[in-house]
Amino acid sequence: MTGFKGANRPPEWIIGFFLWFSNDHVKDAVLGDLLELYQYRRRSMSKRKADLLFIFNIIQFLQPFATRKKRRSTQLNHLDMFSNYLKIAWRSMGRQKMYSAIKVGGFALGLATCMVIFLFIRHELSYDNIANGDRTYRVYNHYLGADGGKWVSTPANMASVIRTSYPEVEKVGRLIPYQWFDAGSNLVRRDDQLESTFEEKIAYADNDLLDVLDIPLIYGDRSKALTQPRSVVISKKKADKYFPNENPIGKMIVLNDDKTKVFTIGGVMEDFPANRHIDFDFFLTLANVEFWKGEQDSWCCWNYDVYLRLRPDANPHELEQKLLSIKDTYYVGYLKETGNTSMEDVQKNHTFKLQPIDEVYLAGNVIGDNHRHGDIKYVWMFGAVAVFILLLACINFINLSTAKSANRAKEVGLRKVVGSFRSSLIRQFLTESLLYSFVSFGIAILIMIVALPFFNSLAGKTLTVPWFQWWFFPSLIASAVLIGFIAGMYPSFYLSAFKPIDVLKGRVSRGSKSGSLRGAMVVFQFTTSIILIIGTFVIYKQMSYILNAKIGFNKEQVLMIQGANTLNKNSESFKIELSKLAGVEHVTISNYLPVHGTHRDQNGFWREGKTKEEKSVGAQAWWVDEDYLATMGIKLLEGRNFSRSIASDSSAVIINQAMVKALGIKDPLSEKVENWKPWKIIGVVEDFHFEPMTQKIGPLAFMLGKGGSVVSVKVSSDQMTNVIEEVTRVWKTFLPNQPIRYTFLDESYARMYDDVNRAGRILTSFSVLAIVVACLGLFALSAFMVEQRNKEISIRLVLGASMNSIFKLLTQNFVIMVVIAFVIAVPIGWYLMQKWLDDFEYKITLTWDIFAVAGLVSLVIALLTVSYQSIKAALINPAQRLKQD
Repeated sequence: MTGFKGANRPPEWIIGFFLWFSNDHVKDAVLGDLLELYQYRRRSMSKRKADLLFIFNIIQFLQPFATRKKRRSTQLNHLDMFSNYLKIAWRSMGRQKMYSAIKVGGFALGLATCMVIFLFIRHELSYDNIANGDRTYRVYNHYLGADGGKWVSTPANMASVIRTSYPEVEKVGRLIPYQWFDAGSNLVRRDDQLESTFEEKIAYADNDLLDVLDIPLIYGDRSKALTQPRSVVISKKKADKYFPNENPIGKMIVLNDDKTKVFTIGGVMEDFPANRHIDFDFFLTLANVEFWKGEQDSWCCWNYDVYLRLRPDANPHELEQKLLSIKDTYYVGYLKETGNTSMEDVQKNHTFKLQPIDEVYLAGNVIGDNHRHGDIKYVWMFGAVAVFILLLACINFINLSTAKSANRAKEVGLRKVVGSFRSSLIRQFLTESLLYSFVSFGIAILIMIVALPFFNSLAGKTLTVPWFQWWFFPSLIASAVLIGFIAGMYPSFYLSAFKPIDVLKGRVSRGSKSGSLRGAMVVFQFTTSIILIIGTFVIYKQMSYILNAKIGFNKEQVLMIQGANTLNKNSESFKIELSKLAGVEHVTISNYLPVHGTHRDQNGFWREGKTKEEKSVGAQAWWVDEDYLATMGIKLLEGRNFSRSIASDSSAVIINQAMVKALGIKDPLSEKVENWKPWKIIGVVEDFHFEPMTQKIGPLAFMLGKGGSVVSVKVSSDQMTNVIEEVTRVWKTFLPNQPIRYTFLDESYARMYDDVNRAGRILTSFSVLAIVVACLGLFALSAFMVEQRNKEISIRLVLGASMNSIFKLLTQNFVIMVVIAFVIAVPIGWYLMQKWLDDFEYKITLTWDIFAVAGLVSLVIALLTVSYQSIKAALINPAQRLKQD
């Protein structure tokens, strides 16, 4: 057969295939005949044709008489061998209890962390997985100008124009996700009861929205649940609360204790699952509702979120282009009719876009709305943390396996001498790795069960272990096999490569000295740990800066009483009574406060007489009373405050520095601004943060008004407890059937940064876990180093070495590794945290002390970890150790 070469030889792969499946009786004879036949054919035909005929002849021999048969005894041998591998692996674990515990413990911690983070990421990515979700979108505005931005609010008739003008849209519905005219109130009661209950989750919606967002009803018909005026759909938990053990269809509820706002229940919906970007308990109908006169047929008032579902054959990108005609036909037309000079700017820079429903939650606050959001950056960050912590655990396993190589060298050498193949040794060590992996997975599941409630409290989630999901246990088993195989690959090939002659001559005893790879892995572990420590320090420093920075108003000692709009005409009397209380310094009533959850109202302003010449400036327009500035501690820089005794103040305005700058006003007190009417500027206040510090302070105008749903009470620092008792007493005299609700301004301010705070706490927990995993490996390595250098240490002590010199000898290599890790970690940590800080308009500067402290912390932790073994080695009697050796 050796004469068949090059063009005279068929493809090697088919020959190999034949040798693999054929039995010994036909192998040589048949293959020789086929090769001779092939050579004969080559004389009269092309190689391609001869190859094909050769392959066909081989396939003909795929018959039972020619195939190799596996004997039952071979299968039993394999089972016996695998059983033997397991026994050896189990005994090896038992002989090295400390090292085995560290291997399993580090593995289990890493795996438990990965499992928890996997559940978190899976939950974050599962938001808004609804029926027809691939065809469901939200309309948003994208302004491309200098003051560009993205937001979801549209005019009232946007939905009707889309419905009638674009046949590719199957259904469209509107949503107002907050009661902007009664911010912070939302009081609900049955019509046959007197006491109201505060409810947070109330929205206005079209009937078609129920279908677009796939909201199932338990009671009622989804096609007409919100079609009637004054109808409402409530959640199951609210139906059980207000109408227990009964079908509430047709029953009535009263909103904000207002007899003109009695709503009839038209449906009961399933409670929203945790993975939806909207979560409401009450949908009030938008049928026949008009918040501003004429708004349903005008482009004046942008208050409605629009959701739509496309037909199966529709192209969303083509529809986006078509939506531009709405801007040109309706919006620009409205601006032209009203003489608004921003018409050309709108035509050039304003567009309508479609956002897929499953991207709303993780888009963060990129598009302005009033819904809860996650952040894809945190998903990626925690995913990376999980991978790195798992890598740290795998590195521990590899390091300890190779470090103990000298202890396994004799076993490997002896087994090779008596005939073991390297492949069987590799299988043996991989079996040990798999055993460690499966034991670690079992312990990791227990850790996950215990840790999950703690993680839920940190992350503000309600994650559960998906025990009954079909994929859960198969995924665990597959992961255990995969991770065990990956972690055991290098040790298996490393340990099985020892040569018997080297072992017998004592050359394989360098487990502690040939450790360049182990050193690199330790450097990687501490690099990862230092980066996590830097991240933790930066997040906490930024949060401290936010909560303690000069924000332009005084958030301390301000009591916020909610639901005061139900006082109606008695609100001023209530305010006067509160002002008389000892310890109360100021009282104001307003819906507008510099914290989330209160009212916002964006308007366009011009300098007087410039509406046809200049572009409008977008600014917040807040209605407040004459005590607002004093209560909030907002500093008046120029002019005066409002006064009820000055009649002209009904057309007066106080603006902030940002608005002065945006309008280009030189002498504010001598000018007027204009939106729907002229306003005389009577004062300028210092800029203050009324939005999170991720946003720049924007223009703001105060106008004199009355009433609101939030009463803010400024209290002297030593009177808070007494004032709360007195305020409660006064409240009961005005509203005996309504429980008082209050919070504190500083707490509401801090809640604006809950997401950042949670991320900091989670990252801190993961940093601690990473350090623990790294230190477990470091502890075991240091113990092994001491064990390997017992004789050297004893001789040094006999010759007069001090404890300090022994300590230095055993720790200096680890210190060098941490220093190298620090040098690598600093630029990586600086880059990552600088990218994170870019989300904030107002932020800390990354200074050297953050990195120095992170490095010092990691160095101290490393020294503490190895110190125990080093000091222990230096204190043992050298004579006793030498005698034992």
